[in-house]
Amino acid sequence: MQEAQTPWWQDAVVYQVYPRSFQDSNGDGVGDLRGVISRLDYLKRLGVDVIWLSPIFQSPNDDNGYDISDYRAIMPEFGTMQDFDELLAQAHQRGLKIMLDLVVNHSSDEHPWFVEARERPQSDKRDYYIWKKPVGGDMPTHWQAFFGGPVWQKDEASGEYYLHLFSVKQPDLNWENPALRAEVYDLMRFWCDKGIDGFRMDVINLISKDPHYPEGEPLPGSPLTAGYPFFMNGPRVHEYLQEMNREVLSHYDLMTVGETPGASVEDARRYSGPERRELQMVFHFEHVGLGSGEQGKWTNATWTLPELKKILGRWQVELHGRGWNSLYWDNHDQPRAVSRFGNDAEHRVASAKMLATVLLFMQGTPYIYQGQEFGMTNVAFESVDHYRDLESLNAARDLSAVYGWSQPQILSSLHAMSRDNARTPVQWDASPNAGFTTGTPWIKLNPNFPDINAEAAEADPDSVWHHYRRTIALRKSLPVVREGTFGLLDAEHPTVFAYLRDDAHIRLLVIGHFSAQPGSYVLPDSFGDGEVISNNLPELEIHDGEVILRPYQALVIRQSPSAG
Repeated sequence: MQEAQTPWWQDAVVYQVYPRSFQDSNGDGVGDLRGVISRLDYLKRLGVDVIWLSPIFQSPNDDNGYDISDYRAIMPEFGTMQDFDELLAQAHQRGLKIMLDLVVNHSSDEHPWFVEARERPQSDKRDYYIWKKPVGGDMPTHWQAFFGGPVWQKDEASGEYYLHLFSVKQPDLNWENPALRAEVYDLMRFWCDKGIDGFRMDVINLISKDPHYPEGEPLPGSPLTAGYPFFMNGPRVHEYLQEMNREVLSHYDLMTVGETPGASVEDARRYSGPERRELQMVFHFEHVGLGSGEQGKWTNATWTLPELKKILGRWQVELHGRGWNSLYWDNHDQPRAVSRFGNDAEHRVASAKMLATVLLFMQGTPYIYQGQEFGMTNVAFESVDHYRDLESLNAARDLSAVYGWSQPQILSSLHAMSRDNARTPVQWDASPNAGFTTGTPWIKLNPNFPDINAEAAEADPDSVWHHYRRTIALRKSLPVVREGTFGLLDAEHPTVFAYLRDDAHIRLLVIGHFSAQPGSYVLPDSFGDGEVISNNLPELEIHDGEVILRPYQALVIRQSPSAG
């Protein structure tokens, strides 16, 4: 019997490009597709396999492209369809795959479907969206939207309300309507037939809502309620995804990952279990949600390493053989990992490398976000006026008006948690505007670009960039990383994240030291004389089975089972 072939996406490393901030080719201050083309060789040298493009479609840009007004057209700021076709061809020539961002929980209110729905309530497009009559002269529910404020917007012409879980300019699509679903599948085929290699699906677990629209629990200090139990992982979401798989996904050789806020590991097994024929993997938010409090992520409370280890360890163990993990620290919606989980000051290089080691040896498909590979950091803008993200601007307004926060408090929280931390332009070199543009950048650069940039990192063999390159190559050479079991060690250790990867042929011990202080760790018996195959620092000190750990040191030690 022929052995089953490993799906290509299980060996792949994905690199996320946020096109607006990646590389500008024409001097207008906005990154574009030709800019991405110009950097393909850089990505090939890094060793990644798949480029995930955040939305490139026609959009009014209320939410930086996640509000789409034409799913079959390229945003003019990013270029033309010919530019996209060339990008796809040039990437494929280099052995790189292209994954698009599918945003079909909602559209823009400027999409022709919604324009017609609003202007002609009797149109069949009206039912492409979710409309409700007032209840007692008030909104249908008092659910809070993700970007603040209520989820319902009144349409003065008809007197009805439409649902928008995000911005008022992002009306939710009505997946209960089979005609709408058919439209979605058709636009997916349009891109698949062009030859794309996958979809990252934006908030895909929100597409099914509780049809009864119950009121949620009151939110502290707010007139609004928490409606998320009624629109996350809703009653028909698996039915819809199985239909999408039958109609589209199963007909192409695609990689699929669903963004699933609020999903548990049990939910993830349902979304990614191979026998269910839905998606291949999902993004969860448990680890990046650490520190959330009364004001959500803006609370920015402390977190502990044991909390982080238990979350990531549970996902590793409980999805093994029953689904597939996506591995990430950074993306376009998160602050920079080296600032959040590492040390972006004196130990920036060591901690960025340590985070790479800990991530890349877990089971799953890793995602690297632009700039992560050379250790870009959070930005501390001196004024709220320099922020561009709708979520951040709404938060600044609400934290002041509702909670009485001072401007220094607000700026501190934005510096720690704003999505704009990930959206400052990629720092390519030390030239003006960091080599991103010859014009005026759409958002201010992080002023540390003369010291932290891709050109300097590539020139330094001991840089974060080269550690990513070497670690990516190493993980690909070790089938145990893809197939082996995961075992978390010393779950309560306050500074060391240690785990085992094990199969019938090899055992790996991975150690990450999450501390600016020196420390030590007693190695499991069979690793005392093991081979160190990765070390993020030049120093290595092991005495009598105990490794002396420098600040943010990370090691991978190989030992065969027979040595145990």
